[in-house]
Amino acid sequence: MHTTRNAALEAWMEEHGHSSNSLAVAVNDAVERLTGHTGGYDGSSVRAWKSGRVRWPNEVTRRALELVTGLPATELGFVPRGRAKSTPVPQQEDSDMKRRTLVGGFAAAAAAAAAPGTASRRIGMSDVDRLQTRFAEIIASDHRRGGQRDIEQRAAALADEALNLQAAGSATQRVRSNLYAAAAAFRSSAMWAAIDGRRYEDAQKHMREAQALAEMSGDQAIKFRIWSHAGSMYRHMGRPNDALAANDVARNLHITRRDPMFASLGLARQAAIHGAAQDRTGTRRAFDQAEEALDRTQEAPRPVWLLAFYDQAELDSLALSAYLALGDYPTAEFHAHRCLAGLRPHMVRSRAITTTRLAHAQLAQGDAEAATATAMKVPATAATQHARVSRMLTEFGAALRATVPRSSVVQTWNEHTAAWRATA
Repeated sequence: MHTTRNAALEAWMEEHGHSSNSLAVAVNDAVERLTGHTGGYDGSSVRAWKSGRVRWPNEVTRRALELVTGLPATELGFVPRGRAKSTPVPQQEDSDMKRRTLVGGFAAAAAAAAAPGTASRRIGMSDVDRLQTRFAEIIASDHRRGGQRDIEQRAAALADEALNLQAAGSATQRVRSNLYAAAAAFRSSAMWAAIDGRRYEDAQKHMREAQALAEMSGDQAIKFRIWSHAGSMYRHMGRPNDALAANDVARNLHITRRDPMFASLGLARQAAIHGAAQDRTGTRRAFDQAEEALDRTQEAPRPVWLLAFYDQAELDSLALSAYLALGDYPTAEFHAHRCLAGLRPHMVRSRAITTTRLAHAQLAQGDAEAATATAMKVPATAATQHARVSRMLTEFGAALRATVPRSSVVQTWNEHTAAWRATA
C-alpha cells in the first residue's frame, strides 16, 4: 500500500535538532512521566512515523509526542483513522511573535477576563492544581535531561496556557494571583532550560517575561527563583558583577529572612559567583554561611522546585564549581565526592555535571588515568546531548592531550568518545 511521508513531523525534528534516536529517547521519557513505565521506542519506531507507515499512533504515544513537542498529534502530521490526510497546515508564526507582550499584554488579558459577559466558566484552584501537576512534570524532566530545547518549549507553552486561563472565565483575586505565579514558574523553567543548554539569548527573553509575571503574582518564592536563575545565567556567561547584582535581588527578598533554606541557596550561589570572580575570601565566607543556614532548616511547606534539588549535595555541587574556578583542585575534588555520595537518584543531569567536574579536578592534580576513568562514567546521552556537559568533556579531552600527549590514556579517551558519537 502506498504511504505518504509525514513531512510535518520531519520538519519539526529538523527544526529542533532531533534525530530518530534522540526523539525516541524523549518520547520514552514522556511515556514514563505519563504512565510510570518507560516507553519501548527506538529509532526504527520514529522512522515508521516519519515514513507514514504508522499514520495514527496509539493514545499513549500521541500524548507522549504532544508532551515532547507541545503540539497536537494532528499538527505533527498524524491522521486519525478513517480520515483522509488534509492539506498540510502552514507553519505557525515564530514563537517569539506569539508570546504576549510583558505586563501590558498580561494586564489586558486579565481585564478582558473580568469584563462583563466575557466569562464562560468559573476558574478555580482546581485549575491551578492541575497546572502545578504539569509543573512537577517539567521539574522531573529537567532533572533527568536538563537543557533540552523541548523542555524549554513545553514550559513556555504551559506558561501561555496558564495565562490563557486568565481570559477563560471569572476568578477570585487569589486564583488570578496563583495563575500568574504558575505562568511565572513555567517561564522560569523555560529560562533555566535555555541557560542549561547555553542558549543565553533565549534565556534572557524568558527571564524578562518571568519577571513581569512574578511581579503580578506577588509570589516571593517564584521571584527568588527567577532572580537566582538570573545570577546563575550571568555566572555562566562570564559576567560575575551582573551575577552578583541579580543574586543580591534574590537574597534581599523577605522570604530569605523567613526561611533559612532560601537563604542557604542564595548564599551558596553567591559563593559560586565569588569563585568565578576569583574571590577566595568571599567564596569561603559565603559557603560557611550557606552551610550554617542549611543546618537551621526545618520541615515546612516549600515549592516543589526547591525541594526537588536543594540539599547538602547541591551545596557541594556549587562548592565544586567555585573551587574548580579558583584552582583549588583538592578542595574541589572533596566536594565532588561528597556531592556524588549525596545526590538523590532522580538527579541524573546533576550527576553527569558533577562527574565531569570531578574528572577535571583529578586531571589538574596530575592523575590522568583516574580522571579519564571518571570522565568515561558520564552517560553517552549526557555527553552528546547536554550542552554544558558536552563542552566540559571537550575541554577535558583537550586538557588530557596537552597533559599526557601520545599516551595510552589519550588513545583510550579518543576511542571512548568515538563510541559516544556513534550512538548519538
